[in-house]
Order: sequence, then C-alpha cells, then structure tokens
Amino acid sequence: MIYITYFRVSTKKQDLGLDAQRTIVNRFLQIDDDVIFSYSEKETGTKKRIQSQLVEAIEKCKATGATLLIAKLDRLARNVSFISALMDSNVEFKALDMPHANKLTIHIFSAIAEHEAELISQRTKAALAELKKKGVKLGNIANFSQEGRLKGSSTNKAKAVSNTNNRKAKAYIQSLKLQGFNYSKIANKLNESGFVTSRGKQFQAVQVQRLSA
Repeated sequence: MIYITYFRVSTKKQDLGLDAQRTIVNRFLQIDDDVIFSYSEKETGTKKRIQSQLVEAIEKCKATGATLLIAKLDRLARNVSFISALMDSNVEFKALDMPHANKLTIHIFSAIAEHEAELISQRTKAALAELKKKGVKLGNIANFSQEGRLKGSSTNKAKAVSNTNNRKAKAYIQSLKLQGFNYSKIANKLNESGFVTSRGKQFQAVQVQRLSA
C-alpha cells in the first residue's frame, strides 16, 4: 500500500506530540507498505484556513494515488471547509485512532466541532454581557482563591473531555446506523475504535441506544 503521512501538532501541552504520532503510524505500517512523502506542521491557534502542508499532502495524494495516513482523526476533522475540500478531492484516507471512520463520519465530526465553537462563543459573550449589566467587575482573578481556581479548572477540563468524547461517539454512532449496523455491532465498533463511556467503561448496546436517542 502506498501512503502519504500527515502530522499536525498544536501548542497545547495535552495534544498528542509529533513523535507519538509517528510512533503510532510506524506501528501500523507493514513491510510491503511504502510511505512516499511525509508532511508535518504546527497549529498555533484556532484557524479557519486550511493548513498549507495539508493542502500539499492532499495534492500529492491526488497526483500519486496514495492514501493519506494520519494518527488521529481530530488532526483533520476541525472545520467544515477542509472536510468539504477533502471529500471533493476523492482522496482516500485512514485515521489510525478510528479505522472504521469514513468521509461521512469526519464530515459529521467537523460540523459538530464548528457548531460547538460558535455556541461557546455566543454563550461566553451573553454571560459576560449579563454580568456587566449587573455591575460585576470582570477580569479580577484576585476575587478567587488559588485552590478554587485550580479545582474549577480541573473540573471544567474533565467535563470538556467527557462531553467531547460523547459528541464524537454520538456522531460515529449516527454514521454506523446509516450503514445498517445494529446497537450491539455499533457497541463493538466503538470499543474497537477506543471509545469509552462517560464512566470509562466499554460500550454495551444499551449505552449506544441511550446516546443515539
């Protein structure tokens, strides 16, 4: 199999690093596989534009007939404009953290991610406006204890991770339902792809049914 690899790292410390992504890809590759080109770049913020190295990787795939190989699906599924470009290009891809994902799956994921970002922005602006209306002075972190800030930050991060996983799982469930999978088979697919429930357990049919409701 002929592949072109693409790696992207962000400035966030919790992001999967470049070396880790390369390790995942190298473990996947078989003796007969051939990586003819490799691209990597650093994401420095929430940008709507399509990254230059990613565009070049897609173009090289189109020219050579190679499959685009990435370690993590979220390296690609971040904005609708890119996903649309990928789908229009007819380039084949494989995401190693979710091997059963297809173009429909990443389109759903990207739509969710973009919609979520818009909602967060709207809620933040509305909340700040309401606080300002009530005369609350904003931006004074001295009003909060160090312990309280740390605890709140940890709680928010945990909730964000849980909510993100649930949204991705729900999008994956919907795509599998469209392919005719029943709840038991969908649960197996989720477990094979590394998804876990909000309590860190493997999925069963009943959890799939609840999440898809």
